Amino acid sequence: MTTVRIETAGTARPGRRPELDAIRTLVVVGLVFFHSALVFDTRDDYYVKNAETTEATTIAAGLGVVWAMPMLFLIAGLGSWHSLRRRDPAGFAAERLLRLGMPLVFATLTIIPVPQWLRLRADPDYHESYLRFLPRFFDVRLDVAEFPFVVQGEHFEAGHLWFVVMLLAFALLLAPLVRWFPRDLGRRIRDRLATTVRRRGAVLLAGVPIAMISALLGLEEAYAGWNRWAYLLFFLYGFVLAADERFRAAMRRDAVPAAVLGLVLFLIGMPGFLVAGNIPGGDPFTDLTALSIGVRTLYGMAGWCWLVAILGLLDRRSAPAAVRSTPDGRGRRLYGYLATAALPLYVLHQPIVVGVAYGVVRWDAPIVVKYLVIVAASLVLTVAAYDLLVRRTRVTRFLFGMRG
Repeated sequence: MTTVRIETAGTARPGRRPELDAIRTLVVVGLVFFHSALVFDTRDDYYVKNAETTEATTIAAGLGVVWAMPMLFLIAGLGSWHSLRRRDPAGFAAERLLRLGMPLVFATLTIIPVPQWLRLRADPDYHESYLRFLPRFFDVRLDVAEFPFVVQGEHFEAGHLWFVVMLLAFALLLAPLVRWFPRDLGRRIRDRLATTVRRRGAVLLAGVPIAMISALLGLEEAYAGWNRWAYLLFFLYGFVLAADERFRAAMRRDAVPAAVLGLVLFLIGMPGFLVAGNIPGGDPFTDLTALSIGVRTLYGMAGWCWLVAILGLLDRRSAPAAVRSTPDGRGRRLYGYLATAALPLYVLHQPIVVGVAYGVVRWDAPIVVKYLVIVAASLVLTVAAYDLLVRRTRVTRFLFGMRG
């Protein structure tokens, strides 16, 4: 589970923020709805496509992509700060390699090739068996220029585990930075930033670098609509936010204006995305036209505003120095079950969604019916796979990055 300590005026004390685990689990479960929608999306080149598509999924997906994956990176950064308080940088790197590297390697060898194979199977003239396809999937080369995705191939991919690849790479970059960065300098920078965010609205200025990366480097559709280096910023922001209670207080204070500003920016930017995308040959994710740069700028700022709003509003129910308690009884058991399930559910869900969709798109039924069936069946199968095949033995828990 995510354990968050609070440090104020140089004094740290342990506390729990179960809402962070709840958000993380909500995002992972929401990915089943998101990836199921891509089956019917007009623009996205998903593994399995329905014959009939709709642009409605683009708008609905936009409501999620603007904050969901950035939130996971931010929470991971928060957790990394506390993890590095419990162990030295070498121990932190080793722990990350086990908890993230093991499920990454295991899933890549077992289930990640499945969606790519089903993509090929959608062609009636393709009859290659899965076992014959596997050697072609693992025909790879190294390409350092694509860091952190240095392993490349015609069919090889990290799939939805791009998140795990990035998170592992960011953690391994963070460990030596913490090791060699002067502690006194870090404390002075933290104090200066914490003093700055005491001014109303100042915490929202952290969105400017994110907006600049989005505008100038473009967005990467394959990575949930954000640039990989923007994700690094979200991760580092989480790491910094965990270091001082004053950052948390600023997010609580500015949560409402952040929500309003984020909504306004999104409502202005989304139509711009649709207009830029409908220009022949246009790509709002990468084009350097004024319109595309402008909407990406709004998108980057909106994403940060929504993170501030969500975290600040959820945190408002407790006093600044209060420590939240976990639920009692059945609520505590459910909380513990879902919190520890987040990573395995994330690893398992997409191959299951693609497998279910592969059969459902052949039905003669409306889009809504197909979508609801894919979502419902995928949720049931994903949770069942976790409960029956992952969580019950020490070996499978280890392979999926679970503690204990």
